Amino acid sequence: MAIEKIPGLPAGTVGFRAVGVVTADDYRTVLDPAIDAAVDAHEQVNLVYVLGAGFDRYSLGAMWQDARMIGVPRDIWGRLALVTDHTGLGEAVHLLAFLFPGELRVFAADREADAIEWVSGG
Repeated sequence: MAIEKIPGLPAGTVGFRAVGVVTADDYRTVLDPAIDAAVDAHEQVNLVYVLGAGFDRYSLGAMWQDARMIGVPRDIWGRLALVTDHTGLGEAVHLLAFLFPGELRVFAADREADAIEWVSGG
């Protein structure tokens, strides 16, 4: 799997680390079920998503699965943190932040712990 769940996060916070090529199967088997469970269990869900040095790219199928996330109710999202040193991707997300539900911040890869603390309400 190219998406790994980050263990040990506080209740209401989910986190993922993407490595290699992320595919639609990664969404269906890891990301979607974890987000669905968090949405079912909490009034508000915070998300940290790490695209570190081991991340390569998204497959076309993964991009389609990502677009399907629009179906999650917008008011469920709290804080969203993208952790990456992939400059172009970080800049694109920053420019499009107004499209994302909740509060969004982009963190450099060496600030993953800060991102997790912020997302979790610290």
